[in-house]
Amino acid sequence: MTEMVHREKAHVLPLDSIRGIAATSVVIHHLLLMPTFLAAFPHNAWINCSFFRSSWLLVDLFFVLSGIVMSLSYVESDFGRFSLREFMARRLARVYPLHIVMLMANLLFRLLRIGLVMAGVVVAAPAAFEVNNAYSFGLNVLLLHSMGFIDYLSWNAPSWSISVEFYTYLVFGLIVLLAQRMRSLLWFYVLCGALAISSLVFIIFVLDKRSLGLQTDFGILRCFVSFFLGVLTVRIVDRLPAKPGPAVQGVLQFAAMIASIALVSVAETNPAATFLAPVTFAIFLGSLLAFPDALLVPRMLVAGPLVWLGKRSYSIYMVHALVVLLAEYFVRAVGAGRIAALDSVWAGLPATLNLVVSLAAVLAVSHFTYLYIEIPGGRFMRNVLGSRRDFARSPAPSARLTN
Repeated sequence: MTEMVHREKAHVLPLDSIRGIAATSVVIHHLLLMPTFLAAFPHNAWINCSFFRSSWLLVDLFFVLSGIVMSLSYVESDFGRFSLREFMARRLARVYPLHIVMLMANLLFRLLRIGLVMAGVVVAAPAAFEVNNAYSFGLNVLLLHSMGFIDYLSWNAPSWSISVEFYTYLVFGLIVLLAQRMRSLLWFYVLCGALAISSLVFIIFVLDKRSLGLQTDFGILRCFVSFFLGVLTVRIVDRLPAKPGPAVQGVLQFAAMIASIALVSVAETNPAATFLAPVTFAIFLGSLLAFPDALLVPRMLVAGPLVWLGKRSYSIYMVHALVVLLAEYFVRAVGAGRIAALDSVWAGLPATLNLVVSLAAVLAVSHFTYLYIEIPGGRFMRNVLGSRRDFARSPAPSARLTN
């Protein structure tokens, strides 16, 4: 019997670039709104605007993108040959090496902080761990830290989304297996649509949330909404009628991009608008899939710097919290007097310098982690987890699948 091993599809460069832009925007969001910086700087950074202040919402763009990529890689071309073990092994290899390294980096930093406090070098209260305790550390190791076992962000805070997304992968894989057992691709999309809609209904009408900003409080439902909408987006794009000309494609794509930017920008004053974000993001990302040869947006998104950001987007997202934390300590060390003197030269200059230097540090560190942790770590885990025959894919069933 011939073994069939899944090979993930090539990246769609514009989608990768979008991920990089979104990750960078999340970094800027935190650099603008960290309480330490708000208290330390007399004036805001020069690029302080509603879009960046609400860029937390771009996490849902990540979720939609993941749904699109998973559907392209594991459903549209490989349905009927899906191996849950191989799939979860690949997902774990993708997210876990950098997650565990950043978790250990945060642990070392916290231990160093306690040591310096006990030695009287720095003053901090309390000196011991608060939310970053042994229990939350264990949950982080198991990627369970945003699955309802604790109701607070801990350790590397942005990794809450990695926690819920990893278990969303598991649900996705189980749905693929069920639909494969039923030999019906149609049922796969029906189940994905039902899960996305029911999750959104539960968030709005049962949990009575006023925005989509769930994290440790049922954050997996937030992920379900966007991820499975991304899965459906691939199917919808595949069923679109004849495409319009390149000029019309460009206009539609540009309009979808502007709508996404506008929605994020109004989220600050209209929290309920965030419930429209998954659909808006799906339309924009779907337009990039549907119209890869449009005149404007795809050509902008394959620019070298944006492709560079896209490749390192996961590292950017995962390393930035620790870099921002170090920047907070540096700002405290500089002191209010020096900051005020610099701000008197040009209002907002200290905050802007802090943003630029911190962002540059994030990009430098993420480049290192991408080259020396993400790539080799993922390769190592794939080799370890994929070395057994159990991870090989079985041949497709001979019966014809119904669409």
